[in-house]
Amino acid sequence: MTLFEITGFYAALNILLLLVLTFRVGQIRLGKKINLGDGGNDEMYRRIRAQGNYTEYAPLSLIGLYAMASLSALPIILHIFGAIFLIGRILHAIGMNAPKASGKGRLIGMVLTILTLFGQAGAILFLIFTA
Repeated sequence: MTLFEITGFYAALNILLLLVLTFRVGQIRLGKKINLGDGGNDEMYRRIRAQGNYTEYAPLSLIGLYAMASLSALPIILHIFGAIFLIGRILHAIGMNAPKASGKGRLIGMVLTILTLFGQAGAILFLIFTA
């Protein structure tokens, strides 16, 4: 795989994850007939926040992968950051599914997300200043 194919691979997987999260929101919306907002339904609120939190972080991570690819990062680096971010987001969504969003996956997912973004920033700066 080329660097941009690796980036595209993780973009595709993240798109699929977003679609799953979106579908889960839609299930509750249709089932509980909640047209707008969360309707005071805790499960709906948690699903909306899992989807919203995902959309807050995914674009930056994908931009980070693209930047590293454009700076000729090692393929393994793209795979590490891409996989850890995706795993973190999946764990976060699972943790948000727990009552009162108290699942351990939520914490672990956020830690992996923050570490990924921090690592990507460091790797990008390293690649820029050592080129």
